[in-house]
Amino acid sequence: MTGESWKIYWNEYIKDTYLYGSEIFFHAKDDVEFRNELMPPGTVIKSWFSKVNYQVMRIEPALPMIDGEGSYHISLDASAEPADGLLIRLIFYDRYDVEAGSQIVRDGESDFRCPLKTFSYAVQLINSGATQFHFHSIIITEITDEE
Repeated sequence: MTGESWKIYWNEYIKDTYLYGSEIFFHAKDDVEFRNELMPPGTVIKSWFSKVNYQVMRIEPALPMIDGEGSYHISLDASAEPADGLLIRLIFYDRYDVEAGSQIVRDGESDFRCPLKTFSYAVQLINSGATQFHFHSIIITEITDEE
């Protein structure tokens, strides 16, 4: 069974985006074209956060608050060249912003549970050999055990 679902888009805020040699075209809210022929694999292309300092960043959190005891499903809606050229990394932080754990999503989707001491988290889109792609959204869905 699935519970609540959230769609995360690529906003035009560029501070958390890899810009060196990148061409980024915002065709629509759910269609961002990204090109960079020289970006090395392992590079963080874009980051989203569940907790931000509004005074510093001037943006609101892009990620929903999630329960440290719940189970969730994350899926990436993007078309890349090559098809497995993008990864997602989830990084969980405790209340003191110390990393409490992380998880890599390799096949575009995965189930996950956060560590119990999770206070906030970040989602990173990571290059795994892609030189260009169209990003549509990331979807986080709550998994419930109800029948």
